Amino acid sequence: MDKKRKAALKGAAQQLEATVHVGKEGVTEKVVGEVVKQLKSKRLVKVRLLPSMEQDRHEAAEKLAAAASAVLIEVRGRTAVLAKE
Repeated sequence: MDKKRKAALKGAAQQLEATVHVGKEGVTEKVVGEVVKQLKSKRLVKVRLLPSMEQDRHEAAEKLAAAASAVLIEVRGRTAVLAKE
């Protein structure tokens, strides 16, 4: 994905609310399934990585993106933005 497309998606993501929350279990099949479902309908999903999660937030976001066949747009604080490839 080129830089212009990523920048446009970052801007669009600022308007979104986090619709998926990753808790202390981390990236589970259930979370991945929900992200895939939302990506099919919205193409852009904001994920909240809760402080109770033991895994590093960047690693968790990359793992979630890989499992959901998505592109990791950014990780800012405890929020990750994923887009459909």
